[in-house]
Amino acid sequence: MSLARTGDGPGATLRAYWSQVHPVFMLPPLAASLFGAVLAREVVPSIATAHVVAMFAAVYTAHVKDGYVDFHVRGEDDDHPLTERGCRVGIALSTALFAVATLLLTVAAGPIAAALTVPTWLIAYHHAPQLDTNPLTATTGYPLGIALALLGGFYVQAGTLSPVSVGFAVVFLVLLSGVKVIDDAQDYAYDRSIRKRTVAVIVGPRRAYGVAYGLMATALLAVAGFAAVRVFPPSSVLAALAFAAVAVLARRADPTVATMLLIRGSYVFLAVLVAAVWFEPLARVW
Repeated sequence: MSLARTGDGPGATLRAYWSQVHPVFMLPPLAASLFGAVLAREVVPSIATAHVVAMFAAVYTAHVKDGYVDFHVRGEDDDHPLTERGCRVGIALSTALFAVATLLLTVAAGPIAAALTVPTWLIAYHHAPQLDTNPLTATTGYPLGIALALLGGFYVQAGTLSPVSVGFAVVFLVLLSGVKVIDDAQDYAYDRSIRKRTVAVIVGPRRAYGVAYGLMATALLAVAGFAAVRVFPPSSVLAALAFAAVAVLARRADPTVATMLLIRGSYVFLAVLVAAVWFEPLARVW
């Protein structure tokens, strides 16, 4: 039985599985894992690699499972490159890869490393059809996975959690939850027609924007607050300013363009934070 819905042979199968790699949504969890390692200062490359592989496998599982549910179960999507069997095989393979990486992390860093890693797969696997129908879990599932990726990336290097790692995890959870509210607003009309309960469906698109930007503003103010009390490096405020500039541009855009801007703004936010943590350019003048 074929694994790909279009085409035959290994080439068509590989293309179908490769199509489930979505860089825009995959890069943030992988980057968060590496950012956690950077926060720990002393990075063991092999352990960092194992954690990044685990995060990749978790997100890949989410993409294949979402496609399976949306096309083969709900009939919401117009097309999908994998057959039902192909989806099941893809989920099994990515889960096996996740299990191997998690086992390596457990051996290298202990059971708490596994306790911080396993929930990322649980969130990924259960996103559809369980978590994506509730406004709270639909909004916070992906951001929570990224927060856990950061904490796990830090813990497997440091062997503990610190106020700075927990603080950054909370900031990412709140900031990206705001971005997710706007992302969901893209599908407001369709979600409403199928009674899918996103924030935009419940409170309306206009109020959803208010909720989203309120969450993002809270996260940016938290960065400034943590920097003021020296939990974060002083230069982390530069990351907050950079994201704020992008958010101002996104505020006047429609949900599709706003989501594109804010996701890329989160890349800038993370990049400036990495520089702030690693180089601490304002440390001498704060």
